Formats: sequence, structure tokens, C-alpha cells
Amino acid sequence: MDECADDECSDAASWDTSGVIAWLLDEGRLLANIDKLTHELGQRMLDASAPLWRYRVSMRTLHPLVAASTSIWERDEQFIPPVEAEHGIETRSAYIGSPFEAIVNSRSSFRRRLDGPLGAAEHSVLHEIKERGGTDYFGLPLIFTEGAMAIMACTTDRVGGFTDTDIDKFTEVAAVLAPIAEVFSQKRVSTAIANAYLGQRTGQRVLSGQITRGHVEKINAAIMISDIRDWTGLNTRLAEDEALELANRYFDILADAVEENRGELLKFIGDSILAIFPLEGGSCSATDVCEYALAAAQQAVRVARDGELPLGLDFGIGLHFGEVYYGNIGSSTRIDFTVMGQAVNITARMESLCRKFNRPILFSEPFAAQLTQETVLVAAETVKGYDVPLEVLTIA
Repeated sequence: MDECADDECSDAASWDTSGVIAWLLDEGRLLANIDKLTHELGQRMLDASAPLWRYRVSMRTLHPLVAASTSIWERDEQFIPPVEAEHGIETRSAYIGSPFEAIVNSRSSFRRRLDGPLGAAEHSVLHEIKERGGTDYFGLPLIFTEGAMAIMACTTDRVGGFTDTDIDKFTEVAAVLAPIAEVFSQKRVSTAIANAYLGQRTGQRVLSGQITRGHVEKINAAIMISDIRDWTGLNTRLAEDEALELANRYFDILADAVEENRGELLKFIGDSILAIFPLEGGSCSATDVCEYALAAAQQAVRVARDGELPLGLDFGIGLHFGEVYYGNIGSSTRIDFTVMGQAVNITARMESLCRKFNRPILFSEPFAAQLTQETVLVAAETVKGYDVPLEVLTIA
């Protein structure tokens, strides 16, 4: 714990914010993310003689799994990973009665001296900070446009805590940090939405500027289409919430299998999924992407049969390798980032034959040609839209 006499603490309170603010406006705002900004800003305030031991910035985010993320800096510590809170945090003891809840509800600052006794009713986070040597806690909102906010929290372990001048200076820094934090917040939200709705690879393409209709490229890829069998019948036999829960579990299994095998689940189409395993950048071969796709299909079938889906629920997976159009397609006012082309149609035909031949996985001859595993011909099938029969294969 830092120690100083009262007059020394008073002198220490005269730390200069001008250099910190100049850095924020010049270099800090250009850092990659709010986590790096928090770490750098905490250290720069300390270097400017701020009586700072612990510094945090917390903000809400739009994400299917994460409700809020807190970036953390502590004196004499290496980079600390952000702490993420799941949805429903507002109903948990970690939040209820906390300084953060007080700041959110009042939209104003919260200060608590910790060098005196704390009552049993005080939130556990204040007791934890005090036990670690904290002597004063100060948090305040970073108000964004349209009513949103982040929270900046400062803690000291200096004897005597913060002075009124310290509080004024933290408030001064917060006023400059707020619009910068809002930009980082919007960037995080944009990335989360793009990744959630488009997938990480495609989401990054859109965020990098590929948003114009007709911005399409030809790529070679292994393509996967999967579909639940008799989905209409299931919906007539099950309650709506049961059918929805079943569909979500199926999507979980397929998404995990695709992502764990280097693919990208590009879209949900009713009770179907469309995924690609692109051959791009020279980092993998056609054989690689086809074997990734096959491994994903086999993993999904294995997990489902191990009891992850109810007995009797079945799905088929079709696979193909070929050239597709990958990019922005749509109307003048509504655009979809997707894949199109004959290769996608062939993949759909492969999947549609799974039920006919009672096979969970079927693939085309161009896909089979890339595999190192032994395959067997199931049929040479004439399908809609093709005059020449397509060879339909599966694993031996």
C-alpha cells in the first residue's frame, strides 16, 4: 500500500491530466480495442502520478452469449484478459447492489471510502477490494449518445484515499474517454453482430468494406448442406417450444462441427444449414477442405447418435466440391452475403438423396475425388435440373 502524509497526499493530488488527455486524443483512440486502451490509459495515469491501483472500464454489448465486457488494468500486473458477463447478469448477486448497479440506475457517480469499517450490507465487491488493500473506490458513467453508457471505475490503495482534486481529474479524463469508448463499443457491437449473423470470415469481409451489391468473387470450396428430415411432421407432433428447442440443439451440433473443422456456417435456411470450407489464401489444398467438411459431417452425425438429439430425429448431410459465387447478392435495398452457383445446387441434390438411400452423409464424385479415404458408389442418380446422372457416393 502506498503511504504518504496528509500534505504529501495533497501534493500528489496535483497530478497533471494534460498529457494523458493529449495521448487519448492522439494515440489512444487509434488502439485496436478497448482492452488495450484501458491498459495503456491506466498506466499513463499512474505515470502522471495519479494515485491509481486498479482501473476498469465496463460496457454492455450486443452478443448472443455476452451481455457485458469489463477491461481491467492493475498496477504491477501484466495484461489482464477482459471479464465477460453472460446474459442475465442483472438478476445475479454479483450485480445486484453493486457499485455498477448504483451507477447504472442513477446515471451518476458512486464513491465509497474503504479505509473505514464496511457494513455487512455493503456489496461483496467492496469488501473484496478492501481486503486486497483498497482504501477508496470511485466509479462514474461514460454517457454515450442515445442513452447508452459505459462505466469507468478507479481504486486506490493510498493511505487517505482519493482527494477531491483526484476525483475532479478522473472526471476530466472520463469526459474525454466517453466518446472514444463509444466508438470502441460500436466497433465491438458491429463485429459481434457481423460474426453472429454472417460468421467470422464473412463478417470480417463485410466490415472491411465488401458491402456493395454485385461485389462477388469466384472461389473454390467444399460445400455442406444439412436438413432435418420430416420437419413438417415433427412440428405437427410437438409443441412449438419443444420444436424450437429441438431445432436449436440441431443447429448447435452442426455449428460446432463446422467451426471446429475450419468451416464457416454461412446461413440458416428454415431447418437447414449452409456451410462452406473455402479454398483460399494458399493455406490449404482441395483435399484439406474436403476432408475438413467430411470430418465435420461425421462429427455431427456421431454427436447426434451419442444422445445429443432425441431418438428418431434424423437429418441428412450433402457435400460437394466446386466453384461458387461468394459475395453480395440481392435487391437495391436488401443484400445477402451468400454463395450461389451450380455447385450449391449439386450439394442440395446430394442432401435430398440422403433419405431415399437411408444414408446420413452423401457426396458427389468431385468431392470424393479429393478424399484420401475409401469411398463407395451408392448410385448414379438423375436429379432435377441435370440431364446426366450424378454419381452419389459415401464413405466405405
